[in-house]
Amino acid sequence: MPLLKTTSNSSLKLAADISPAEPLWKRAPTHDDEGGLLSDFMMIIPRLSKRPVDYIQNTLREIETVLKAYEHVVVFADMNLKLNTLWVSVRPVPGICLELPAAVKTCVPEALLVAHKNK
Repeated sequence: MPLLKTTSNSSLKLAADISPAEPLWKRAPTHDDEGGLLSDFMMIIPRLSKRPVDYIQNTLREIETVLKAYEHVVVFADMNLKLNTLWVSVRPVPGICLELPAAVKTCVPEALLVAHKNK
């Protein structure tokens, strides 16, 4: 499961962790280093884990490229291949929770933004 995260004064870092991880709610930050609230979003990439290894690796590279292009706002990202979900925590920049998923979708067309339904 690739994990991308930043800390203060550092750039986005990629880590591969194949051991069981703590639940996402324990790992995903809710505040930045200065105490400000973060925003987040989730995307589903249907059937990604069922694809050939080359396809999965290419998809993860595409996602990583997009996230690194937005490293000034991305604080944390987690790709869960078991659930085919991408979780991203970002600094609260107006419109970023639409702009960044749109950029991911441009590179990974099957990626779908998960959102609540307004009534």
